[in-house]
Amino acid sequence: MAARKPNEKRDTPGDEASFDQVLEQLRVVVGQLERGELTLEESLASYERGVALTRRGHDLLHAAEKRIELLVGPGGATAPLAAASDEEDDDGDRQGA
Repeated sequence: MAARKPNEKRDTPGDEASFDQVLEQLRVVVGQLERGELTLEESLASYERGVALTRRGHDLLHAAEKRIELLVGPGGATAPLAAASDEEDDDGDRQGA
């Protein structure tokens, strides 16, 4: 069985790769390493690839965490959605109008 070369372009964790793509590529790398069919050099290259994928995945998770923090707000509490409707009375009319 011919092993796919770990340094092929399609295996490069680019900035455009989604978290799911990175995770799938990482699973492939782990599978290659676990099978033990690679040469020492191929194993080292695959390991380096796995490290790069892990870092990319971490960066994507960190970015998602920051986005969630922006949505949730300080202290972990979500901003109340009822704030806009507080200005309306029970009939749906604006108060003070």
